Amino acid sequence: MSEFREFLNEQLQDEEFQKEWNDIQPEMDVIRAIVDARISQNLTQKELAKRTGINQADISKLENGTRNPSLKLLKRLADGMDMVLKIEFVPKAKV
Repeated sequence: MSEFREFLNEQLQDEEFQKEWNDIQPEMDVIRAIVDARISQNLTQKELAKRTGINQADISKLENGTRNPSLKLLKRLADGMDMVLKIEFVPKAKV
């Protein structure tokens, strides 16, 4: 197990930390999806910016989590990568 994973598992024992961690997961999932989609097509941020008309600095901010995307912006990113934007609601796991 990696040192980070071990540290995270320790921190997740703290209820307050666990709540905060769970609260940011939707944003992290969006960031991960954007980065994974871009990388899967071997695109740089600059190339994606050219395809979408979105400033490269804004794409960087999206990917590092300092900017929250609108649905319209997510659609532009998907179109620029010749993808379809799909958003779904998934039942929470039974605890």
